[in-house]
Amino acid sequence: VQLVESGGGLVQPGGSLRLSCAASGFTFSSYAMNWYRQAPGKEREWVAAITSTGGNTNYADSVKGRFTISRDNAKNTVYLQMNSLKPDDTAVYYCNAPKVGYLRRDYWGQGTQVTVSS
Repeated sequence: VQLVESGGGLVQPGGSLRLSCAASGFTFSSYAMNWYRQAPGKEREWVAAITSTGGNTNYADSVKGRFTISRDNAKNTVYLQMNSLKPDDTAVYYCNAPKVGYLRRDYWGQGTQVTVSS
């Protein structure tokens, strides 16, 4: 299993970024996916989730109304569209595939840095 995030960078407050996570090595379309983030000196926190079909999504209160999670099962990719970014959104963002396979193991990407600063 491999998860590869991309799309991070430096953006001004109020700006937008779209993160991508390309998945391989498992049946992507059968599993829910999550985005997490970890800011310097803080614990990793859950950001958003999407069901296997993309029919249902859920968000942390801190990003609700600003972030949108989506997926393209034909491309084995999950996205995180981030709008109205704030300095508090600065973190390393991680893609997560939970409870995959008969071992029900969690898999993580390497992370992509998002910095919101003027």
